[in-house]
Amino acid sequence: MKKPFPLFLAVLFLGGTTLAAEKKQSPFSFPVKNFHSSKTPWTSLEANNDPKNFQFAIVSDRTGGARDGIFEEAIDDLNLMQPEFVISVGDLIQGYTRDEDEMYDEWEEFDDMVQQLQMPFFYVPGNHDLSYPKLVDEWEARFGPTYYSFKYNGALFVILNSQYIDNPKNRFDGEHKKQLVFLKRALKKAGPVRWTFVFLHHPFWNLRNSKKMMPGAFDRWLDIEKLLQGRKYTVFAGHTHHFNLSGRGEGGMNYITLATTGGGSELGGVSQGQYDHFLWVTMTDEGPVFANLLLDGVLDIHESGN
Repeated sequence: MKKPFPLFLAVLFLGGTTLAAEKKQSPFSFPVKNFHSSKTPWTSLEANNDPKNFQFAIVSDRTGGARDGIFEEAIDDLNLMQPEFVISVGDLIQGYTRDEDEMYDEWEEFDDMVQQLQMPFFYVPGNHDLSYPKLVDEWEARFGPTYYSFKYNGALFVILNSQYIDNPKNRFDGEHKKQLVFLKRALKKAGPVRWTFVFLHHPFWNLRNSKKMMPGAFDRWLDIEKLLQGRKYTVFAGHTHHFNLSGRGEGGMNYITLATTGGGSELGGVSQGQYDHFLWVTMTDEGPVFANLLLDGVLDIHESGN
């Protein structure tokens, strides 16, 4: 049975939940009229049920020292929480193999897991997933593009492939320019949106001193950031296996690096940014609201007591 904990719904915030300014018809009704004064045992009947609001979840690195059963636990927890969809920040399989049978088996295992989700799952590639050309071929055969975009309920979601900064000698030479063209087109074609969410694996705005990164990687991030100027946006990444929240860009937009969802971790706890979790995002009129849900804090009621 999972260990309960003082609920770490640490709302990281960017804007808070707000009710629509105009008066709405309340969804509550009271068939039995037993109120004999103006006093009522509630604060308001304006439910926080704006149809424009929506919730989605983000899972982080599963591999790079994968620990058995953790990602599967996340699948169960997500089905309990019922987000509208789930999206990743990459490192879904162990990869780093040229054995075609092995890479096939790894993807079959992962795909079988996400098929257990009761909502859509969006793939984002990490370095483990695209570590060799054969793995790129396997990705493209299974999932098609390594970067793409979509709109949902007035928000734009952009998925980028950051692998070219991790291994510049592979087939992603020149990929940066291609993705800049793609991003510019995606932003233009989307038209006016409530918010833009960007997903990629490497947080290369924070990796300036990493010896593994391509020289000039930070400058390449500035190219991407320049295209995002003038809009409200949030960027999500993984790779470091540590949670980090920082503000960058015009207006101090949130840049969030997730910890792990089963990947290698010392599990130093919240103070160290080392834990297994998924990020819960609620889109509101004022912008997204974020909460970290630790896996050992989402409990099935059938496993929660006597």
